[in-house]
Amino acid sequence: MIHSIEESPLCPIANPRSIAIFGASNRPDSMGSNHLFALLDHGFEGPIYPVHPTETQVMGLRAYQSVRDIPEIPNLALIVLPTHIVPEVMKECGETGIRHAIIVSGGFREVGGEGIKLEQRLKDIALRYGIRFLGPNCIGVSNPYHKLNTTFFEFDGLPGFIGLASQSGSFVTQMFRHLAGYGLGFSTAISVGNEADTDIIDAMTYLGACSHTKVVALYVEAINRGQAFLETARAIVPQKPIVAFYSGGSEAGRRASFSHTGAMAGSDRIYDGVFRQCGVIRASSITELFDFCWVLGSQPEPKGHRVVIQTHSGGPGGAAADACDRLGLELPSLSGKTIEKLAPIMPHTGSITNPVDMTFHKDLDHYFHVLPKLLIEERRADMLLIYLLLPIQVVKQTLSRMGLSEEQVLDEADKLIDAQCKSVAQVAKAGGKPLVGYTFRDMNARLIRGLRDRGIPVFPEPQRAARALKALVDYARTREKFVSGHA
Repeated sequence: MIHSIEESPLCPIANPRSIAIFGASNRPDSMGSNHLFALLDHGFEGPIYPVHPTETQVMGLRAYQSVRDIPEIPNLALIVLPTHIVPEVMKECGETGIRHAIIVSGGFREVGGEGIKLEQRLKDIALRYGIRFLGPNCIGVSNPYHKLNTTFFEFDGLPGFIGLASQSGSFVTQMFRHLAGYGLGFSTAISVGNEADTDIIDAMTYLGACSHTKVVALYVEAINRGQAFLETARAIVPQKPIVAFYSGGSEAGRRASFSHTGAMAGSDRIYDGVFRQCGVIRASSITELFDFCWVLGSQPEPKGHRVVIQTHSGGPGGAAADACDRLGLELPSLSGKTIEKLAPIMPHTGSITNPVDMTFHKDLDHYFHVLPKLLIEERRADMLLIYLLLPIQVVKQTLSRMGLSEEQVLDEADKLIDAQCKSVAQVAKAGGKPLVGYTFRDMNARLIRGLRDRGIPVFPEPQRAARALKALVDYARTREKFVSGHA
C-alpha cells in the first residue's frame, strides 16, 4: 500500500502535464482523431503534441514529424497506431525520455500468435527505458478533476467520488452518461487492457490513495496476481470500500474474457472466496455495482442492521419490508418514546408499526421533516428508508385555486419542492445515520433530482434500495473486523 498518490506509477498517467499523441490526423473517422477530439473537448489544460509523419497541423494543433522534434519531453505518450509499429514508437519515446504511456492499440496478446510476441517486445522495451504504461488494448484514463479524457468518447459525465479500475475499456465510456443520470460520476476511471505493465492492482492502489475517491469500483475479468490483490484490498478496505463486479464465472463468460484481453478467468466460487477474504463486496450486476458504490460513497456507516421504513402508502411499504427482511435486515418496532411523539402528527388512518405508514397528510412538512426526524432519532433505528412521492399536480391545482397565475404557480411549486428536499437533507445530515429513498414514480421528477443533488440516494424500487443498505451493513461489519484485527 502506498502512502502518497505520487508514489503510484499511474499518477503521471492520470495527471499528465503534457501529452504526445500518436495516430491522430485530420481524418475525422480515424481512431486516433477520435481520441484527440475527446481530449480537446474535455479541455485538457496542458500542451498536446500530435505526432504525424506528413501533417504539419492536426485539429488546429501544430504537429511534429517525430517525437524527437517536440520542444519538450512530454509527460505522457498516447499511442493509437497500427499494432506492428507500436513497439518502434515506444522505443523512440524511451530514447527521447518519455517515461509514461497509454497504448490504446489492440492486436497483441488477446489475438494470440504474433500478438503475444509483439506484446513481449513492448514489455522488453519498456523495461529497458523505464517506461510505465497502461495497455495495450485499453482506452486509458478519464480524470475529470484533471480535465483528462484519453478515451474515444467525449466526456458527458460528471466529476464524482467513484474510482473505477476496469479490465474492460469501453465499459468506462458507457458509464459517463449512465452515472450522470443519477447525479454520480467518476473520480478517476482507469482502463487497464491487457495489463502488460500496470494492472488492476496498480489501479486499485492509485484509487486507494486518491483524495477524490470515496469508494473503489472494480470490473474484473481475471486476477493474475492473487496474493497481491488480497494484500492490496485488505490495506484499502479499512479506509474505503471496494465493490467488484466479476465477469467470467460462467463458461461463456470465460470464453468472452479470454477473447477480450487474453485473460484466463476462474470459477465464481473461487472469486467469491477471494473477495470475502479481503473484504471486497461483490455485486451481481453492473446496476448493483454502482448502486452499492452510490450508497457506500454517500452515506455514513450504520451501527447495526435495523431499518425503519417510512411510507404514505401500504403497498410500497410492504414491498420494502419484504425486500429488507429477505436480506436479513431487521425491522424493529418503535420505542414508546417515539410512538408518543408520533401521536400528534399521525392521522387516524395511519400506522405506527414498522413500516410507519402516514397515509394521507395535509402538511408536507410532517412527511418531509417532522416524521423522518423522529424516525432517524429512534434509538432502535440504524437506517431510514423512505418512500418518496410528492403529487405535484395536486399541489399546482391547489395553488391555482388560490388565485395564483400560471407563472406564480410554477414558481411556488418549485420553491415548495426545494424546501422539502432541503428538509430531508438536513434531517439526514443531523441524524448521522444512512437515509435512502425509493420511488415508483419518475426518476427525473424534480423532487427526486433535488434529493439526489443533495446527496440522498433514491432508487426506482425498494429491492435495489434494500440491497444497497445491506452492502452498507456488510462493509461496516467488515471494516470493524479489519480495524480490530479479527478479520
